[in-house]
Amino acid sequence: MTTASPPAAPPSLVFLAARVFLPFGLGYFLSQLFRTVNAVLGPMLREELGISASSLGLITGAFFLAFAMVQLPLGMALDRYGPRRTQTVLLTVTALGALLFSLGGDTLSLALARAVIGVGVSGCLLASFKAFALWFDKGRLPLVNGLVMACGSLGVITASTPVQELAFLMGWREVFHILGAVSVAVAIVIFFVVPEKHVEGEPRTFADQLAGLKAIFTAQVFWSIAPLLATAQAAWLSIQALWLGPWLRDMAGLDAGAAADALLLGGVGGATGYVLLGGLTERLGRRGIPVGAVAGTAIVVFIGVQILLAFGAALPPWVLTFAFAFFGGGATLFYAGLTQRFPVALAGRVNTSLALFVFSLAFALQVLTGLVLDLFPDTGDGYTGTGYLVAFGGWALVQAACFIWFLLRYPRPGGA
Repeated sequence: MTTASPPAAPPSLVFLAARVFLPFGLGYFLSQLFRTVNAVLGPMLREELGISASSLGLITGAFFLAFAMVQLPLGMALDRYGPRRTQTVLLTVTALGALLFSLGGDTLSLALARAVIGVGVSGCLLASFKAFALWFDKGRLPLVNGLVMACGSLGVITASTPVQELAFLMGWREVFHILGAVSVAVAIVIFFVVPEKHVEGEPRTFADQLAGLKAIFTAQVFWSIAPLLATAQAAWLSIQALWLGPWLRDMAGLDAGAAADALLLGGVGGATGYVLLGGLTERLGRRGIPVGAVAGTAIVVFIGVQILLAFGAALPPWVLTFAFAFFGGGATLFYAGLTQRFPVALAGRVNTSLALFVFSLAFALQVLTGLVLDLFPDTGDGYTGTGYLVAFGGWALVQAACFIWFLLRYPRPGGA
């Protein structure tokens, strides 16, 4: 007579931290560094290569466009091949993009290189979310997702004053040589450290993949969240990645060093927000309060901060950058909230389906903001308050409309 084997003990927190969280945390750190580095290096590119605001927006926005274009294939790869193998390949692509950017000399070559980087880091956050869905209890996802987002904020911090000092010392091209080498190193860590794990229901055929996407795109909860998340996170991504630096110069009157310091404090605000909002969401979730309540509240405050930026509010610049990053990251709580409503086998496609809208919109907003700023006569060295009012304030109104849609359509607890 045979006896059933006892169930395997759940992995320890040390195991999960060392072999799952930290490797993907390194990847997302690198992704956010790449995303925001142009906020500091943009003025150098503009001065050395004579690039206009719209061209700089195109160069920076190419990252988001490429990022968006690969989201659905990325989700399929994450659910079919797993986050470990998928992320290893993509970080190798990132290294290639960094090398190409270091060799660029005009708008087209730099934009193409940024697009390659965008493809490469497209899985850094979403591979993390997939891995966490595989290894962590669903109730812990808001907190653990928030912690990895805090790792990304460390990348934002690194992309401010530290990168500026390194660029002054070595040159911006050499900075990208270093980033390419680090990308390869992180890829090696993920491949050899992260374990594999499979769950029931993983797709085996292309038809399985499409059936999963159909289930996602026909769910009411998806369409209640997607417009608000996309418009809010697009604002957070595009402004922080590029336009917050010029705003600090033109509206707050800061020089390059002081602006970099303010951006660094914004990175601290982002890290703080991810941890505190993620922890708060987990605690409230135990009491039956849905993720959408916390995320929606954070976005309302975020919209208010954007309005303050639009009007050039007479507040200390670091207060605005801190608040912008603290509450702007609250939109990402929706990833955990939506993942909780679908089977784990769909986690990759759920998150990348959201990201498809987010980064498509981030690209469009990146370019649109540059075009709006160019419409108004500049002050000689920068852009006018009217341009910022139209660009930042107009998009804040769009987010407000999407928030109303969210309130009307988001399923209440016990609903669909």
